[in-house]
Amino acid sequence: MREIIVEPLARVEGEGGITVRLDGNKIKDVHFDIFEGTRLIETLVIGKRPEEDVSIACRICAICTISHRYAALRGLEKALGIKVHEKTQLLRNLMHLGELIESNSLHVYVLALPDFLGYPNAIAMAEKYGDEVMGALSLKKFGNHIMQVTGGRMIHGENPTVGGFGKYPDKATLLAIKEEAQKQLAFAQAGAGIVGGLEIPDFFDEETVYMCCEPGNGSYGIAGDQIRISDGSVVDVNKYKSLTNEQFCAHSAAKHCLYKGKPYSVGALARMVNLGERLKGSAGDLYKKYYTDRWKKNPVFNNLAQAIELVWALEVISGTVDQLLKIKDDPEIVKPAKTEGEGVGAVEAPRGTLYHHYKMKDGLVAEANFIIPTGQNLEDVEKYMRKAVEGLVAQGADDDAIRFQCEIIARAYDPCISCSTHLVKIER
Repeated sequence: MREIIVEPLARVEGEGGITVRLDGNKIKDVHFDIFEGTRLIETLVIGKRPEEDVSIACRICAICTISHRYAALRGLEKALGIKVHEKTQLLRNLMHLGELIESNSLHVYVLALPDFLGYPNAIAMAEKYGDEVMGALSLKKFGNHIMQVTGGRMIHGENPTVGGFGKYPDKATLLAIKEEAQKQLAFAQAGAGIVGGLEIPDFFDEETVYMCCEPGNGSYGIAGDQIRISDGSVVDVNKYKSLTNEQFCAHSAAKHCLYKGKPYSVGALARMVNLGERLKGSAGDLYKKYYTDRWKKNPVFNNLAQAIELVWALEVISGTVDQLLKIKDDPEIVKPAKTEGEGVGAVEAPRGTLYHHYKMKDGLVAEANFIIPTGQNLEDVEKYMRKAVEGLVAQGADDDAIRFQCEIIARAYDPCISCSTHLVKIER
């Protein structure tokens, strides 16, 4: 038996690895191993008030903190009969865009791009690609700034709360964000051109299913109350369990998901496949320039999808700020209309569709269930790694080539391993 091991997998969030086992030229196993300790958040929030829940739930991850808080807010507010003010919704959109910018810029330019330019990391790239590295860091810093302004701090901000915000940013602060978004746009456009020019091998191309939130109104967006699937289906978020079908996996500390018994994918690539034709402006131009049917067959195009999505986010910010400034008065926090109910909140975290499901009783959390994007992608990751190994073995590739290609595929999904390990398994 021949084993090819990657441990730990570099340039991802959290601790994971890859195991490939070969018996001659026959593939025995291809696993994406998840080593992180379990997160007990779903149990910790039981018995907590809604305001406590959103502060606990977002601590699953520092990178995805806004997405978890936002999904929790959407789920809890449905359960409690809360309808927030238009200005509240606009500011939530802005905070969510900040996280997407922070996360996508980090992944595309610092974590993924070194693979394609022949460098072990972004620091090694800096001598030849200094402008790209510094531009990526500047873009990430801008995303963090939006998170700080809207959330109260960059990580685990407490300003967004059930029913509204504790404080709204003033006009000068919002105008400064709009101005900076316009300044950052040129770099994001050029960066998408760099990523769009990369050659992606096709020997592991294979179609998969893509899911993302349906934002409604024929728009491109990162939250919704329905799920759009590339097979043409549109499903209410309340039926998320029929889509995700979480199950235990012997080699992983994270649950795996299957749609109709088969792997599926969530993330920027899923959003582009399902919603990309709705893009406007220069993001729309980039989509039309680079999109092909191969995007439906190869997860490595997720890097380019994220790069185009950065352009979209920067362009959307200007209009969002303008809408916010039209509403002069800051709304009060909306109080719950009831103390018992059930609600599912779905948002598009940078890495894909995130669900927070709550049942409330006497104003406290009685049950909670979270479905994480990385957990939904794990079966898809393994499918494509297996396909790549098959192709490389047939070509007579050595272990280093097999190892490197598996790393590229795993990193392309931008896995958030800490978020994914939220289960507890007890065996007697």
